[in-house]
Amino acid sequence: MFDRLQAVEDRYERLNELLSDPDIVSDSKKLREYSKEQSDIQEMVEVYREYKNVKQQLADTKEMLENEKDPDMYEMVKEEFNELNAQIPELEERLRILLIPKDPNDDKNVIMEIRGAAGGDEANIFAGDLFRMYTRYAEAQGWKIDIMEATPNAMGGYKEVIFMINGQGAYSKFKYENGAHRVQRVPATESQGRIHTSTATVACLPEVEEVDVEIHEKDIRVDTFASSGAGGQSVNTTMSAVRMTHLPTGVVVSMQDERSQIKNREKAMKILRARVADMYMQEAQKEIDATRKSAVGTGDRSERIRTYNYPQNRVTDHRIGLTLQKLDIIMEGKLDEIIDALMLEEQASKLAHLNDEA
Repeated sequence: MFDRLQAVEDRYERLNELLSDPDIVSDSKKLREYSKEQSDIQEMVEVYREYKNVKQQLADTKEMLENEKDPDMYEMVKEEFNELNAQIPELEERLRILLIPKDPNDDKNVIMEIRGAAGGDEANIFAGDLFRMYTRYAEAQGWKIDIMEATPNAMGGYKEVIFMINGQGAYSKFKYENGAHRVQRVPATESQGRIHTSTATVACLPEVEEVDVEIHEKDIRVDTFASSGAGGQSVNTTMSAVRMTHLPTGVVVSMQDERSQIKNREKAMKILRARVADMYMQEAQKEIDATRKSAVGTGDRSERIRTYNYPQNRVTDHRIGLTLQKLDIIMEGKLDEIIDALMLEEQASKLAHLNDEA
């Protein structure tokens, strides 16, 4: 572990030199790349330096104890030695956690796609409930929500809603929501009072910049058409709606939320870039040995990850076996308890894997 930490500190010092190099300062791409790399390892370097400082103080204090003859002074030095010695395990644990590989997408904005699945109108209504839950959570974090595309359902909720959450670290929180969400409740349209089970699917994609994934213009087919509203009614007569197809992967994005074709193109391109990058990531993930996958990572989109049981006011996250009797609170966007538990479980899984490799 300490060889790796020393290598990180050496790299940090090298980055300091690079960021002072006039050639790097004048190259915005490299400057951004090196600045981010340095920022990502700064805390690790600071804790490692603190650890080395405490170790040195501990060695000095131990030497003083071996040579001290005065009883009162000996007790003072011994107390200092014990205090320093107690810091070592805490610092080592912090360093182990900091050595856990960080998801490079964690700091990014997130594009979320919610769709009603099995259950007809009730599934779409539940999709709307999930959208409300996520937006309330995002608002509590001070993050901005931008609806990119929405197809409302006549009975309420959405057949599909795509939106972006803009905020530092948004993806790190929402990435655990990937998968199928199941609801058990009596629908408003149910006259017999029977409990129905419906599902909605959630996909969470990190926003991808042009520098992250290269999509060539020649690989995109763009079709334009007139926007249409519910029931096929024309929203406007201009050809403002856009359909983009990424030919190498077959990924298709349609966008008609804006009246301007330019704005629809911009939004469609954001989603297309994120979906293509996600497809590549999913393909790469399949090649990784299953034993090395995180227990609560992004996972399979078809996997049922959570059940929301309204009659019993209960939420169960099936990945970590967490059950909370506070569905009413969670649906108001109070997701911290679930998200924190998922983050801790993933951290523990990665730390165990790191220890196995050591």
